[in-house]
Amino acid sequence: MLPNMYHSTQAVSQKLSCVHISAWRKLTEKKGTSFFFFKRGDTSSKGKTTHHNLSYSREVRRLQILTVDQGNFFRVLVKTQGSNSSNCGRRKLRSMAAWDLSVTVEDLGPDAPPVTISVASDLHIGGVIVKLVEKTQIKRDWSDHALWWEQKQHWLLRTAWTLEKYGIHADARLLFIPQHKPLKLGLPNGKTLMLKACFSNPVFQTVMGICRMLNIRHPEELSLLRPVEEKKKKKDKDMAEEIYDLTEVPLSMVSRPCLYNGMPAHFADSEQMEAVYKMLSITQPPPAPEVITKQYRPASVVDKAHINGRWLDSSRCLKQQGIQENDRLWLRFKFYSFYDIDPKYDVVRLAQLYEQARWAILLEDIDCTEEEMMLFGALQYHINKVSLSEPRMLTSNTALDDLESALQSLEVKMEGESSSASDLLENMTAPELNDYLKIFRPKRLTLKGYKQYWFKFQDTSISYFKSKEESIGEPIQQINLKGCEVAPDVNVAAQKFLIRLLIPAPEGMNEVYLRCENEQQYAQWMAGCRLASKGKSLADSSFQSEIQSIRSFLAMQKTNSGSSNNAASNDESINTHSLVSPRYHKKYKPKQLTPRILDAYQNVAQLSLTDALMRFLQIWQALPDFGLSYVVVRFKGSRKDEVLGIAPNRLIRIDLGVGDVVKTWRYNNMKQWNVNWDIKQVAIEFEGNVNIAFGCITADCKIVHEFIGGYIFMSTRSREKSETLNEELFHKLTGGHEAL
Repeated sequence: MLPNMYHSTQAVSQKLSCVHISAWRKLTEKKGTSFFFFKRGDTSSKGKTTHHNLSYSREVRRLQILTVDQGNFFRVLVKTQGSNSSNCGRRKLRSMAAWDLSVTVEDLGPDAPPVTISVASDLHIGGVIVKLVEKTQIKRDWSDHALWWEQKQHWLLRTAWTLEKYGIHADARLLFIPQHKPLKLGLPNGKTLMLKACFSNPVFQTVMGICRMLNIRHPEELSLLRPVEEKKKKKDKDMAEEIYDLTEVPLSMVSRPCLYNGMPAHFADSEQMEAVYKMLSITQPPPAPEVITKQYRPASVVDKAHINGRWLDSSRCLKQQGIQENDRLWLRFKFYSFYDIDPKYDVVRLAQLYEQARWAILLEDIDCTEEEMMLFGALQYHINKVSLSEPRMLTSNTALDDLESALQSLEVKMEGESSSASDLLENMTAPELNDYLKIFRPKRLTLKGYKQYWFKFQDTSISYFKSKEESIGEPIQQINLKGCEVAPDVNVAAQKFLIRLLIPAPEGMNEVYLRCENEQQYAQWMAGCRLASKGKSLADSSFQSEIQSIRSFLAMQKTNSGSSNNAASNDESINTHSLVSPRYHKKYKPKQLTPRILDAYQNVAQLSLTDALMRFLQIWQALPDFGLSYVVVRFKGSRKDEVLGIAPNRLIRIDLGVGDVVKTWRYNNMKQWNVNWDIKQVAIEFEGNVNIAFGCITADCKIVHEFIGGYIFMSTRSREKSETLNEELFHKLTGGHEAL
């Protein structure tokens, strides 16, 4: 029977024997009205009810529609809002409905039986945890523990929510475990750390915590991925791996890190911890050739695409993605958009970024010319030599550094304000570049080579004419370089000076090659193209510094045969096979490589350690294929697989069989992109009514979605904005339907 506080079913059914819409509306006008619903013809309290105790709100109105559509009338048991005694009676009724909940407590051991506690559906998660702690009778700090719902793969982190709100019943398998657990972390320099990572937060926040511990700024550029399985020989299994242990670092120190002599205070606790920080912040010596050959080397674009399928989802936690305690993950720079690199503050970041770039070159993850490989080898040799003789100081007087930085910025500001009127008038006259260049438009099945024209560079556009005399009239074509891609293709020894331009077009990108005659011409036109691609004219103050930077880059590739022989005789211990990729191990003998690397070394020997690191990264970023992350996809309407290259500012469609670039789309021409999570398809709309759609094959579409949204997020960073990372915006751009 129903409680006495409810009206009898028979009495109500007599009044509401003919339920209709107007009666429903009258019933729903009273606030505090509650309902029990019975099947038609069932007036006993033993009938099947919904047991939801629905209020008068939209649930009832929804039932009205259901009643009309299906012609199924219900008898209603009405309870109007009464005295406090009736409410107390209802609470008492609920509190009496207790049931047993079994929870596995990890700290009791793997063989311990689950802990059973008596709960009610209105008990909040915090109350469940209190009961568990009391039942275990273990005195310890439980603040890092939380409940994990095994069936739903979900953390119960909202301690104010009740069991009923979470939908937890007696058959739920719950685990009471720590949120931070040990994790093996493979660094870009090849070393392995053991640290406590958060298994309950999204991976994006977990990476932020790891970078905070390691003193790496801008953690949004990094992420975690599953490592490539390495085939180990029997003799390798016996070799113990060196692991740097950071599991004893208190979480409180990591959440609020403070610097001690330029490094986080938790690294100054002991000599062992200082050794860990030294490993993080100092570049490693060149690896032995056998170490390089053991590493996984992608043999094709498809192999590179499979690696990108290993990135973890930044919106979900480690536990949800099957990562367990003591598992191994890689920490890598995922987004090749490096913001505000300052050698004074980015000691660890700069060292790890150099290591990732060096291994990408040694393992041929990115293509480069033979001359560029020799230059990379020379820079590695110089960096290792300088780091051994003059290691970077980990400590610094921050007060003096800040004062010096402030004085320098003030000096620059004063110089800018003291410019004379004549200088201003001179800058108002926009300079031009005029010269004969050769142009080539690479197209399929064409036999035409380079043609010489008279070129005029003005503002952000290039125009070319048949001859200098015809430059007064209309040009053959005018090319606007704003938003284009500029890449060098240089071989100083062969006197090859090419400028590769990718010009935005409605259907994608048009490729144009400009050939210069000499270094002087190349430096000027290359500097102008780079500025124009950013929307700057030749009158910009950075034009001359850009020219000087290009000249210094060319100077590093020049050979110095006269001095190389002396250098070779003074240093015969150079291991060239540790400085170049395995392809050159097979192509050349060490005696052939040594003089070429030492020739290039003479051009960088005067660089400081920091300048050498920065120069290495600059040349790496200037490579044509820099920053490309590959995914094998199938475009809508196509019957064959193709490759999608994801760059910091564009998407590239690549023919899988030939390797040619078919189309290019820039992010700044993108209007919107959508993901159909049911069929795993990404659809993108560009300006000019250009629409593309593709399904992902070697990676989940969430990874592609995260790459696109992540690069758009990286482009929103600026010095004018707050230094605080906008996590909400990142998750909006990359999270997908799971995050929402």
